[in-house]
Amino acid sequence: MLSKNIRFKNFTKKKFNKNLKVLFKKLIDKNNYDDNVIKSFSKSYFYSFTKKQLKKYKKFNFFQIYGMGGSSLGIQAIYDFMKPKIKKKFYFFDNLDSKNKIIKTKSKSLNLIISKSGNTLETIVNENIFSGSNKLYITENNNNYLRNTALRLKKEIIEHKNFIGGRYSVLSEVGMLPAELMGLNSNKFKRFDKLVSNRDFINSLLANVNMLYRLVKMGKTNSIILNYDESSYNLFRWYQQLVAESLGKNSKGVLPIISEMPKDNHSLMQLYLDGNKNSFFTFFDIKNYNSPKIKKKKIFSNYKYLKKHDLFSIKSAQKKATINVFKAKGIPFRTFEVLKKNEETLGELFTFFMLETILLGKMLKINPYNQPSVELIKKETKKILI
Repeated sequence: MLSKNIRFKNFTKKKFNKNLKVLFKKLIDKNNYDDNVIKSFSKSYFYSFTKKQLKKYKKFNFFQIYGMGGSSLGIQAIYDFMKPKIKKKFYFFDNLDSKNKIIKTKSKSLNLIISKSGNTLETIVNENIFSGSNKLYITENNNNYLRNTALRLKKEIIEHKNFIGGRYSVLSEVGMLPAELMGLNSNKFKRFDKLVSNRDFINSLLANVNMLYRLVKMGKTNSIILNYDESSYNLFRWYQQLVAESLGKNSKGVLPIISEMPKDNHSLMQLYLDGNKNSFFTFFDIKNYNSPKIKKKKIFSNYKYLKKHDLFSIKSAQKKATINVFKAKGIPFRTFEVLKKNEETLGELFTFFMLETILLGKMLKINPYNQPSVELIKKETKKILI
Protein backbone atom coordinates (compact mmCIF):
# COMPACT_ATOMS: atom_id res chain seq x y z
CA MET A 1 0.00 0.00 0.00
CA LEU A 2 1.46 3.37 -1.03
CA SER A 3 -1.44 5.31 0.50
CA LYS A 4 -5.14 4.87 1.22
CA ASN A 5 -5.80 5.46 -2.49
CA ILE A 6 -3.26 3.08 -4.02
CA ARG A 7 -2.64 -0.63 -3.43
CA PHE A 8 0.91 -1.50 -4.42
CA LYS A 9 2.54 -4.93 -4.42
CA ASN A 10 6.25 -4.97 -5.08
CA PHE A 11 8.30 -7.46 -7.11
CA THR A 12 9.76 -8.96 -3.93
CA LYS A 13 10.21 -8.29 -0.24
CA LYS A 14 14.00 -8.55 -0.34
CA LYS A 15 15.89 -5.92 1.64
CA PHE A 16 17.26 -2.99 -0.30
CA ASN A 17 20.86 -1.98 -0.81
CA LYS A 18 22.21 0.26 1.99
CA ASN A 19 23.78 2.57 -0.61
CA LEU A 20 20.29 3.21 -1.93
CA LYS A 21 19.14 4.53 1.43
CA VAL A 22 22.12 6.92 1.50
CA LEU A 23 21.29 8.14 -2.03
CA PHE A 24 17.67 8.69 -1.05
CA LYS A 25 18.51 10.68 2.08
CA LYS A 26 20.85 12.90 0.09
CA LEU A 27 18.23 13.37 -2.62
CA ILE A 28 15.53 14.65 -0.26
CA ASP A 29 17.75 16.62 2.14
CA LYS A 30 16.31 20.14 2.17
CA ASN A 31 19.58 21.62 3.41
CA ASN A 32 21.69 19.95 0.74
CA TYR A 33 19.63 19.47 -2.41
CA ASP A 34 21.82 17.49 -4.76
CA ASP A 35 19.18 17.89 -7.46
CA ASN A 36 17.32 21.19 -7.80
CA VAL A 37 14.51 19.52 -9.72
CA ILE A 38 13.36 17.89 -6.47
CA LYS A 39 12.35 21.33 -5.21
CA SER A 40 9.49 21.43 -7.70
CA PHE A 41 7.95 18.28 -6.17
CA SER A 42 7.45 20.05 -2.84
CA LYS A 43 4.67 22.32 -1.62
CA SER A 44 7.36 24.86 -0.70
CA TYR A 45 8.22 25.36 -4.37
CA PHE A 46 7.39 28.88 -5.61
CA TYR A 47 5.65 28.99 -8.97
CA SER A 48 6.43 31.79 -11.40
CA PHE A 49 2.68 32.46 -11.56
CA THR A 50 0.00 33.24 -9.02
CA LYS A 51 -3.57 32.01 -8.94
CA LYS A 52 -4.65 35.65 -9.18
CA GLN A 53 -2.74 35.94 -12.46
CA LEU A 54 -4.71 33.03 -13.90
CA LYS A 55 -8.16 34.51 -13.26
CA LYS A 56 -8.33 36.19 -16.65
CA TYR A 57 -7.46 32.89 -18.37
CA LYS A 58 -10.01 30.80 -16.46
CA LYS A 59 -12.83 32.48 -18.40
CA PHE A 60 -11.88 30.36 -21.42
CA ASN A 61 -13.61 27.02 -21.94
CA PHE A 62 -11.38 25.71 -24.73
CA PHE A 63 -7.59 25.40 -24.56
CA GLN A 64 -5.05 24.48 -27.23
CA ILE A 65 -1.76 23.17 -25.84
CA TYR A 66 1.36 23.44 -28.00
CA GLY A 67 4.31 21.43 -26.70
CA MET A 68 6.47 18.39 -27.28
CA GLY A 69 7.46 15.60 -24.90
CA GLY A 70 7.55 16.80 -21.31
CA SER A 71 5.89 20.07 -22.31
CA SER A 72 2.72 18.16 -23.19
CA LEU A 73 2.65 14.57 -21.92
CA GLY A 74 2.17 15.40 -18.23
CA ILE A 75 -0.71 17.75 -19.06
CA GLN A 76 -2.35 15.06 -21.21
CA ALA A 77 -1.94 12.57 -18.35
CA ILE A 78 -3.70 14.95 -15.95
CA TYR A 79 -6.47 15.75 -18.44
CA ASP A 80 -7.35 12.12 -19.21
CA PHE A 81 -6.94 10.80 -15.66
CA MET A 82 -9.05 13.59 -14.14
CA LYS A 83 -11.55 14.02 -16.99
CA PRO A 84 -14.71 13.32 -14.93
CA LYS A 85 -13.91 16.42 -12.83
CA ILE A 86 -12.96 18.67 -15.78
CA LYS A 87 -15.65 20.71 -17.52
CA LYS A 88 -13.38 22.41 -20.05
CA LYS A 89 -11.98 21.07 -23.33
CA PHE A 90 -8.30 20.72 -24.20
CA TYR A 91 -6.73 19.94 -27.55
CA PHE A 92 -3.05 19.03 -27.92
CA PHE A 93 -0.67 19.89 -30.73
CA ASP A 94 2.11 17.47 -29.80
CA ASN A 95 3.43 16.35 -33.18
CA LEU A 96 3.88 17.56 -36.75
CA ASP A 97 0.73 15.92 -38.01
CA SER A 98 -1.24 16.54 -41.20
CA LYS A 99 -4.39 15.87 -39.15
CA ASN A 100 -3.75 19.02 -37.11
CA LYS A 101 -6.12 21.81 -38.04
CA ILE A 102 -7.18 25.28 -37.10
CA ILE A 103 -9.99 24.67 -34.65
CA LYS A 104 -12.96 26.99 -34.76
CA THR A 105 -15.17 27.16 -31.67
CA LYS A 106 -18.17 29.25 -30.70
CA SER A 107 -16.33 30.43 -27.61
CA LYS A 108 -12.84 31.95 -27.60
CA SER A 109 -9.93 29.62 -27.07
CA LEU A 110 -6.64 30.13 -25.25
CA ASN A 111 -3.43 28.96 -26.90
CA LEU A 112 -0.89 27.82 -24.31
CA ILE A 113 2.56 27.50 -25.89
CA ILE A 114 5.16 25.58 -23.86
CA SER A 115 8.84 24.91 -24.48
CA LYS A 116 11.68 24.94 -21.95
CA SER A 117 14.29 26.04 -24.49
CA GLY A 118 11.82 28.19 -26.40
CA ASN A 119 13.39 26.89 -29.60
CA THR A 120 11.58 23.57 -30.06
CA LEU A 121 11.10 23.25 -33.82
CA GLU A 122 7.77 21.39 -33.80
CA THR A 123 6.23 23.80 -31.28
CA ILE A 124 7.38 26.83 -33.27
CA VAL A 125 5.89 25.38 -36.50
CA ASN A 126 2.57 24.35 -34.92
CA GLU A 127 2.14 27.70 -33.20
CA ASN A 128 2.88 29.52 -36.45
CA ILE A 129 0.35 27.53 -38.50
CA PHE A 130 -2.49 26.73 -36.09
CA SER A 131 -2.63 29.13 -33.13
CA GLY A 132 -5.16 31.90 -32.61
CA SER A 133 -4.75 35.37 -31.13
CA ASN A 134 -5.21 34.61 -27.41
CA LYS A 135 -1.85 33.30 -26.20
CA LEU A 136 0.08 32.51 -23.04
CA TYR A 137 3.69 31.32 -23.13
CA ILE A 138 5.73 29.14 -20.75
CA THR A 139 9.44 29.24 -21.54
CA GLU A 140 12.84 30.02 -20.05
CA ASN A 141 13.82 33.59 -19.27
CA ASN A 142 16.48 33.96 -21.95
CA ASN A 143 16.93 34.96 -25.58
CA ASN A 144 14.84 32.31 -27.37
CA TYR A 145 12.35 32.21 -30.24
CA LEU A 146 9.11 31.81 -28.25
CA ARG A 147 10.01 34.41 -25.65
CA ASN A 148 10.92 36.90 -28.38
CA THR A 149 7.64 36.08 -30.16
CA ALA A 150 5.67 36.71 -26.96
CA LEU A 151 7.46 40.02 -26.39
CA ARG A 152 6.76 41.11 -29.98
CA LEU A 153 3.06 40.21 -29.60
CA LYS A 154 2.94 41.71 -26.08
CA LYS A 155 1.70 38.42 -24.60
CA GLU A 156 2.25 37.23 -21.04
CA ILE A 157 5.20 34.91 -20.34
CA ILE A 158 5.40 32.46 -17.44
CA GLU A 159 8.97 31.49 -16.62
CA HIS A 160 9.98 27.84 -17.06
CA LYS A 161 12.71 27.38 -14.43
CA ASN A 162 15.96 26.45 -16.16
CA PHE A 163 16.84 23.73 -13.61
CA ILE A 164 13.72 21.68 -14.38
CA GLY A 165 13.91 19.40 -17.43
CA GLY A 166 10.74 18.86 -19.41
CA ARG A 167 10.13 15.25 -18.35
CA TYR A 168 10.36 16.25 -14.66
CA SER A 169 8.23 19.38 -15.04
CA VAL A 170 4.71 18.04 -14.44
CA LEU A 171 4.62 19.30 -10.82
CA SER A 172 6.05 22.69 -11.81
CA GLU A 173 4.51 25.51 -13.86
CA VAL A 174 4.29 23.27 -16.92
CA GLY A 175 1.76 20.86 -15.40
CA MET A 176 0.24 22.80 -12.54
CA LEU A 177 -0.74 25.95 -14.46
CA PRO A 178 -2.84 23.90 -16.95
CA ALA A 179 -4.22 21.88 -14.00
CA GLU A 180 -5.52 25.13 -12.50
CA LEU A 181 -7.05 26.09 -15.86
CA MET A 182 -8.79 22.68 -15.84
CA GLY A 183 -10.44 23.68 -12.55
CA LEU A 184 -8.23 21.37 -10.46
CA ASN A 185 -6.35 22.26 -7.28
CA SER A 186 -2.61 22.29 -7.93
CA ASN A 187 -1.81 22.14 -4.20
CA LYS A 188 -3.43 18.73 -3.91
CA PHE A 189 -0.98 17.24 -6.42
CA LYS A 190 1.98 18.14 -4.20
CA ARG A 191 2.42 14.94 -2.16
CA PHE A 192 6.22 14.85 -1.89
CA ASP A 193 6.61 16.30 1.63
CA LYS A 194 4.07 13.94 3.15
CA LEU A 195 5.30 10.88 1.24
CA VAL A 196 8.99 11.21 2.07
CA SER A 197 8.15 11.37 5.78
CA ASN A 198 6.16 8.13 5.54
CA ARG A 199 8.23 5.05 6.38
CA ASP A 200 5.95 2.69 4.43
CA PHE A 201 6.25 4.81 1.29
CA ILE A 202 10.04 5.04 1.62
CA ASN A 203 10.41 1.28 2.15
CA SER A 204 8.15 0.54 -0.83
CA LEU A 205 10.03 2.97 -3.06
CA LEU A 206 13.52 1.76 -2.10
CA ALA A 207 12.68 -1.95 -2.25
CA ASN A 208 11.15 -1.31 -5.66
CA VAL A 209 14.21 0.56 -6.99
CA ASN A 210 16.48 -2.11 -5.54
CA MET A 211 14.62 -4.82 -7.46
CA LEU A 212 14.55 -2.77 -10.66
CA TYR A 213 18.32 -2.37 -10.38
CA ARG A 214 18.76 -6.13 -9.90
CA LEU A 215 16.52 -6.89 -12.90
CA VAL A 216 18.34 -4.46 -15.18
CA LYS A 217 21.71 -5.89 -14.14
CA MET A 218 20.33 -9.34 -15.02
CA GLY A 219 19.60 -8.08 -18.55
CA LYS A 220 15.86 -7.55 -18.12
CA THR A 221 15.61 -4.11 -19.72
CA ASN A 222 12.09 -4.10 -21.18
CA SER A 223 9.65 -2.48 -18.76
CA ILE A 224 6.22 -3.60 -19.98
CA ILE A 225 3.21 -1.82 -18.50
CA LEU A 226 0.10 -4.00 -18.60
CA ASN A 227 -2.44 -1.18 -18.42
CA TYR A 228 -6.06 -2.16 -17.70
CA ASP A 229 -7.36 1.43 -17.54
CA GLU A 230 -7.76 3.48 -20.70
CA SER A 231 -7.83 6.82 -18.83
CA SER A 232 -4.25 6.08 -17.69
CA TYR A 233 -2.82 5.57 -21.17
CA ASN A 234 -1.31 9.06 -21.28
CA LEU A 235 0.04 8.66 -17.76
CA PHE A 236 2.18 5.86 -19.14
CA ARG A 237 3.13 7.82 -22.25
CA TRP A 238 4.50 10.36 -19.77
CA TYR A 239 6.21 7.53 -17.85
CA GLN A 240 7.61 6.16 -21.11
CA GLN A 241 9.43 9.41 -21.88
CA LEU A 242 10.55 9.79 -18.27
CA VAL A 243 12.25 6.39 -18.16
CA ALA A 244 13.56 6.18 -21.73
CA GLU A 245 15.06 9.67 -21.85
CA SER A 246 16.42 9.56 -18.29
CA LEU A 247 18.08 6.13 -18.40
CA GLY A 248 18.93 5.55 -22.07
CA LYS A 249 22.61 6.50 -21.98
CA ASN A 250 26.11 4.99 -22.05
CA SER A 251 24.83 1.82 -23.76
CA LYS A 252 22.46 1.30 -20.82
CA GLY A 253 18.76 1.91 -20.35
CA VAL A 254 15.24 0.61 -19.88
CA LEU A 255 12.70 0.44 -22.71
CA PRO A 256 9.14 1.17 -21.44
CA ILE A 257 6.41 -0.49 -23.53
CA ILE A 258 2.71 0.22 -22.99
CA SER A 259 0.43 -2.77 -23.48
CA GLU A 260 -3.34 -2.20 -23.63
CA MET A 261 -5.08 -4.88 -21.64
CA PRO A 262 -6.90 -7.19 -21.92
CA LYS A 263 -6.75 -6.55 -25.69
CA ASP A 264 -3.10 -7.57 -25.88
CA ASN A 265 -3.93 -11.02 -24.51
CA HIS A 266 -4.82 -11.70 -28.14
CA SER A 267 -1.61 -10.37 -29.69
CA LEU A 268 1.43 -9.84 -27.46
CA MET A 269 0.78 -12.11 -24.50
CA GLN A 270 2.22 -15.18 -26.21
CA LEU A 271 5.55 -13.37 -26.48
CA TYR A 272 5.37 -12.11 -22.88
CA LEU A 273 4.81 -15.63 -21.57
CA ASP A 274 7.07 -17.73 -23.79
CA GLY A 275 9.40 -15.33 -25.60
CA ASN A 276 12.74 -13.81 -24.60
CA LYS A 277 13.16 -13.47 -20.84
CA ASN A 278 14.39 -9.87 -20.98
CA SER A 279 11.32 -8.13 -19.55
CA PHE A 280 9.72 -7.18 -16.26
CA PHE A 281 6.10 -6.13 -15.91
CA THR A 282 3.84 -3.61 -14.19
CA PHE A 283 0.13 -4.40 -13.79
CA PHE A 284 -1.91 -1.19 -13.49
CA ASP A 285 -5.64 -0.85 -12.91
CA ILE A 286 -8.20 1.51 -11.42
CA LYS A 287 -11.15 0.33 -9.37
CA ASN A 288 -14.35 1.06 -11.29
CA TYR A 289 -17.40 1.41 -9.06
CA ASN A 290 -19.86 2.20 -11.89
CA SER A 291 -19.05 -0.39 -14.51
CA PRO A 292 -21.66 -1.44 -17.14
CA LYS A 293 -23.41 -4.66 -16.15
CA ILE A 294 -24.02 -7.77 -18.21
CA LYS A 295 -27.51 -7.92 -19.77
CA LYS A 296 -28.63 -11.18 -18.19
CA LYS A 297 -31.51 -11.97 -20.57
CA LYS A 298 -29.17 -12.00 -23.56
CA ILE A 299 -26.77 -14.58 -22.09
CA PHE A 300 -26.99 -18.24 -23.21
CA SER A 301 -27.44 -20.76 -20.42
CA ASN A 302 -24.01 -22.33 -20.93
CA TYR A 303 -22.49 -18.88 -20.20
CA LYS A 304 -24.70 -18.18 -17.18
CA TYR A 305 -21.59 -17.65 -15.00
CA LEU A 306 -21.31 -14.22 -16.67
CA LYS A 307 -24.72 -13.06 -15.39
CA LYS A 308 -23.48 -11.89 -11.99
CA HIS A 309 -20.64 -9.84 -13.46
CA ASP A 310 -20.01 -6.38 -14.87
CA LEU A 311 -17.32 -5.14 -17.26
CA PHE A 312 -14.87 -4.35 -14.46
CA SER A 313 -15.20 -7.70 -12.68
CA ILE A 314 -14.60 -9.57 -15.95
CA LYS A 315 -11.53 -7.47 -16.66
CA SER A 316 -10.35 -8.05 -13.09
CA ALA A 317 -10.72 -11.81 -13.55
CA GLN A 318 -8.57 -11.62 -16.67
CA LYS A 319 -5.96 -9.62 -14.77
CA LYS A 320 -5.96 -12.09 -11.87
CA ALA A 321 -5.65 -15.00 -14.29
CA THR A 322 -2.65 -13.33 -15.95
CA ILE A 323 -1.03 -12.72 -12.56
CA ASN A 324 -1.53 -16.39 -11.64
CA VAL A 325 0.17 -17.51 -14.86
CA PHE A 326 3.02 -15.03 -14.34
CA LYS A 327 3.56 -16.43 -10.85
CA ALA A 328 3.59 -20.00 -12.14
CA LYS A 329 6.16 -19.08 -14.79
CA GLY A 330 8.33 -17.01 -12.43
CA ILE A 331 7.94 -13.82 -14.49
CA PRO A 332 8.87 -10.69 -12.45
CA PHE A 333 6.03 -8.22 -11.94
CA ARG A 334 4.60 -5.58 -9.61
CA THR A 335 1.02 -4.32 -9.31
CA PHE A 336 -0.68 -0.96 -8.81
CA GLU A 337 -4.39 -0.71 -8.09
CA VAL A 338 -5.86 2.77 -7.76
CA LEU A 339 -8.89 2.87 -5.47
CA LYS A 340 -9.76 6.54 -5.92
CA LYS A 341 -9.07 8.97 -8.77
CA ASN A 342 -8.21 12.46 -7.57
CA GLU A 343 -5.41 15.03 -7.58
CA GLU A 344 -3.72 13.44 -4.57
CA THR A 345 -3.57 10.00 -6.17
CA LEU A 346 -2.16 11.28 -9.46
CA GLY A 347 0.34 13.50 -7.64
CA GLU A 348 1.50 10.47 -5.67
CA LEU A 349 2.00 8.43 -8.84
CA PHE A 350 3.95 11.26 -10.48
CA THR A 351 6.16 11.59 -7.40
CA PHE A 352 6.75 7.85 -7.03
CA PHE A 353 7.74 7.34 -10.68
CA MET A 354 10.04 10.38 -10.81
CA LEU A 355 11.85 9.45 -7.59
CA GLU A 356 12.09 5.84 -8.80
CA THR A 357 13.67 6.95 -12.08
CA ILE A 358 16.15 9.35 -10.49
CA LEU A 359 17.29 6.78 -7.93
CA LEU A 360 17.60 4.00 -10.49
CA GLY A 361 19.70 6.32 -12.68
CA LYS A 362 22.04 7.04 -9.80
CA MET A 363 22.32 3.33 -8.97
CA LEU A 364 23.26 2.66 -12.61
CA LYS A 365 25.74 5.58 -12.51
CA ILE A 366 23.75 7.44 -15.19
CA ASN A 367 22.89 11.15 -15.13
CA PRO A 368 19.06 10.95 -15.05
CA TYR A 369 18.58 14.60 -16.07
CA ASN A 370 20.29 15.13 -19.42
CA GLN A 371 19.54 13.87 -22.95
CA PRO A 372 22.71 14.56 -24.95
CA SER A 373 21.97 12.43 -28.00
CA VAL A 374 18.60 14.07 -28.70
CA GLU A 375 20.48 17.31 -29.33
CA LEU A 376 22.35 15.62 -32.21
CA ILE A 377 19.12 15.18 -34.18
CA LYS A 378 18.06 18.77 -33.51
CA LYS A 379 21.36 20.08 -34.87
CA GLU A 380 21.29 17.74 -37.88
CA THR A 381 17.69 18.76 -38.72
CA LYS A 382 18.64 22.44 -38.65
CA LYS A 383 21.59 21.78 -40.97
CA ILE A 384 19.30 20.05 -43.48
CA LEU A 385 16.64 22.78 -43.35
CA ILE A 386 19.22 25.50 -43.85
